[in-house]
Amino acid sequence: MAKKLGSLSDLGGFVFSTNDDFNPSENDTTEAIENNKQYLEAHFSNKGRGGKTVTIIKGFKGTESDLKALGKKLKSSCGVGGSTKNGEIIIQGNFRDKIMELLKKDGYSVKRIGG
Repeated sequence: MAKKLGSLSDLGGFVFSTNDDFNPSENDTTEAIENNKQYLEAHFSNKGRGGKTVTIIKGFKGTESDLKALGKKLKSSCGVGGSTKNGEIIIQGNFRDKIMELLKKDGYSVKRIGG
């Protein structure tokens, strides 16, 4: 038996259109925000990672490509690996102070969160 939809959110984020000329990349409403208007948080964590320490940057507003570019810059500056997902930049190791300095030089407002 087919499941009934209660609302549009039950579609799982899909949008159906009858417009043949519709291009979702052209309709992206996310705009880049200037660095000096960004308020980022620098977190340190080792929970849920088998005891491995990571630095997490949260609060970035902008496109996914801008987030990935900033993540790549931070990873290469620290000489370590990491990833970007769910609007967060995850850097392997405890490089919070170094990352905060780099972000402040680029004009970001960065706040240290936790220990």
